[in-house]
Amino acid sequence: MRKESRLRETYSYTEPVADKDWTDALLNRLATTRSRKEIEAYQVTARISRIGLHIARHQEEAFGRLGLNRGEVGVLGALLLAGPKQRLSPTQLFKGLMLSSAGITSRLDRLERRGYVKRNRHPSDRRAVLVELTAEGRKVLEQAIANDAGGEQTLLSALTKDDHRVLVSLLKKLLASLEPTLQT
Repeated sequence: MRKESRLRETYSYTEPVADKDWTDALLNRLATTRSRKEIEAYQVTARISRIGLHIARHQEEAFGRLGLNRGEVGVLGALLLAGPKQRLSPTQLFKGLMLSSAGITSRLDRLERRGYVKRNRHPSDRRAVLVELTAEGRKVLEQAIANDAGGEQTLLSALTKDDHRVLVSLLKKLLASLEPTLQT
């Protein structure tokens, strides 16, 4: 049996959902000048965008208690995932985090001043630099994750375990169509 079929069997799409929300009101207004088919995708994308804003606000508060922002935590997290040496080039960082070169440079400057990362010359290319996560950077990243974890669970508390599982599967499917999957 295909995974998609199993999802439909375990999740009833007729379960009651939330009352009308901001997105419904917006789409009803748009429907007066646009076709329903034209704005149908907004049923999903507008809600994902709004959820993203709630997540961003929560994370900024959680990370801000440590003097960090979401972007800086993203850099530290990318370095943590970079393998045993926890080093990446600035180019690898800005491509992986979908940032501009200038955006990654300013983040690295701030993180280096605080002792969370260290820039070293590349061992085989004198023109290149590698960014390395320091012990202090690992420590503050662990604190940031701890500050954030409970709030992330609270943000999802309206979902049942089955809802959560189905949503994860659907979001993974959507992301897989938009970006390459991680090869481990």
